[in-house]
Amino acid sequence: MSAITLRFRKGCLREDLDAHERPLFDRLLAENILQKGNDGLYRLASLYRIGRLSINQEGFGFVEAQEATQQDLLIRPSDLNGAKHGDIVLVKRIIARRGRASAKVIEIVERARLFLLAYLHKEAKESYWIDLKTARPVTVKMQQTSPSILEVGTVVKVDIETDEIEEIVGNLNDPKIDETISLALYKRRDAFPPSCIEEAKGINTEVSDAQIAKRRDLRALDFCTIDPVSAKDFDDAIYFDLKTHTLYVAIADVSHYVPYFSEIDKEAKLRGFTTYLPHKAFPMLPRVLSEGICSLKPRVDRLAFVAEIRLDPDTLQPLEERFYEAVIHSKHRFNYDEVDAILAEGYKGNNEEVRRILAWLLPLQKITQRLRKARLQHGFDFRNDETRIVLDAAHRLVDTRIETGTPSHSLIEECMLLANQAAAKRFSGEGDAIFRIHEAPEISKLESLLSELATVGLYVDDYESAEELICAIQKQARAMGIEKEVDAHIIKSLKQASYSAYNVGHFGLGFSHYSHFTSPIRRYSDLILHRLIKAQLRKDDEELRYLLRNMEPLCAQVSTLEREATKAEWDFRDRKFARWAAEHLGEIFTAEISEIDEEGKASAVLTDDNAPSGVVVQLKADILLLFDTIKIRLSASDIATATITGEFVEKT
Repeated sequence: MSAITLRFRKGCLREDLDAHERPLFDRLLAENILQKGNDGLYRLASLYRIGRLSINQEGFGFVEAQEATQQDLLIRPSDLNGAKHGDIVLVKRIIARRGRASAKVIEIVERARLFLLAYLHKEAKESYWIDLKTARPVTVKMQQTSPSILEVGTVVKVDIETDEIEEIVGNLNDPKIDETISLALYKRRDAFPPSCIEEAKGINTEVSDAQIAKRRDLRALDFCTIDPVSAKDFDDAIYFDLKTHTLYVAIADVSHYVPYFSEIDKEAKLRGFTTYLPHKAFPMLPRVLSEGICSLKPRVDRLAFVAEIRLDPDTLQPLEERFYEAVIHSKHRFNYDEVDAILAEGYKGNNEEVRRILAWLLPLQKITQRLRKARLQHGFDFRNDETRIVLDAAHRLVDTRIETGTPSHSLIEECMLLANQAAAKRFSGEGDAIFRIHEAPEISKLESLLSELATVGLYVDDYESAEELICAIQKQARAMGIEKEVDAHIIKSLKQASYSAYNVGHFGLGFSHYSHFTSPIRRYSDLILHRLIKAQLRKDDEELRYLLRNMEPLCAQVSTLEREATKAEWDFRDRKFARWAAEHLGEIFTAEISEIDEEGKASAVLTDDNAPSGVVVQLKADILLLFDTIKIRLSASDIATATITGEFVEKT
């Protein structure tokens, strides 16, 4: 459910809304569509509903029910009032009509797309425009330019209302256009508005004595950061006190620099997340913050929000968990490769500062190994290697790298998990915080997976729960040497993790309480949680009421933005794979069947040493079985849709 839908359904105040939403509030209030309740909040009158519009192939629209007592509403083509598929619309029930519950569109609240990207396609002697997102022909009005003088593959930005060209973006033949396409298709933002940049420039770039005086001073502690080699923003730093068995997780205090309703906050809320493409990051915050004063760089004072967690030396259970504002002075910046080398071979340098840090870091690593082992007794460890692609200056694919979890990654991960759990445990879970939830899977979906896996000889008979079934499947897969492949299928059978104001636990991690506290530079969800905990610590009831009144809409919004950011990253990767494939048509590669659908279509992942890692090719299944190793000939590559097709050659 969209954020604006939740606001008007649950009740809101005008000041709760973003600036662009307030004119709608005023109009609806003036027309008596919004009505004030006994609690002082404004809700839609009973005849009205706001929801996302779906339009079927016959042109009829539907707005789904939002409560068990409601029915889906049918909107006839004549009552759509210009609304398009995916738009969020305000509808009014039509009482007089018989049959199923129906309505008409009163107002388009939010367009699914303000513009579309289309490219010029030519087939035989006919040229026409294709929507890059839907792959369907679209109408594009040419005011002065004729399609005949444009090159095939020209990409244009088209106004969704008028069908007129706003901008000629480039051509599909240019690899550098992929960035523009992937960002635009999934509403990811690049440049910051001038007002946001100006506001960021006005923020002090150094921590002042006055700021330090109001905080706990932890600058004497030997904090360090451990991040990828290429990292430019540092969300978290850690320190471990061996004497008291206390872990300090210091997180960039973004909420200090980004107040409510500031220009930076408004933009961060629209972005929700930093989007990471192989060659460039598109940050949630202006770089002067994300890579500057907010970033926990070494050898400079930085404001931090700290989770201090004292552990039982024997059980490693948290004995005390505290949160407070502090100032730290990180002593050293490690990267993952350095720490892995030290863990494997010992430290061979002469830096006394590093030796002092390793005196607590190496024992902490042993503790995190124990924490991980204990965690996996209740949660799951899915093998899900990440493929990183490497581009040249022309944005062409030149290499891929498989990134797997290493001891240094695990060290940091377990520390962050402790802090995230500690933050979540401060709240009841009844609509009073932002939780990272992962619902338990439907056992029927896992049983469907089990039926698929039976084709490769994997059987499980004895289980009583989803947890037991997953563990049994993984055990069988390990014995058969197909653990990685089966884990990928298990992950697809699970529900997506999301954000919610109501806690249901995190199935995958096996945690009863979990949230996101540790990355406010790149996730708006963490910024919300920081604000919430600070208001709780200050006993600021007014701020708490504001936050909680808007918690459900915020959770819905960041969950949607997270999916969009992920889709943009995947789309960009697939476009690079499609370009590579276009240069290797007719060549034969080794591949493994990763999926077969009910219609007899298969997906195969190239496993050949001469091919990039992670390339997926579509083909007809014919006589193929799941996980078969085959030879495949690349037959076509559609760069517009980022789809690669192939032909089966032989089994190997």
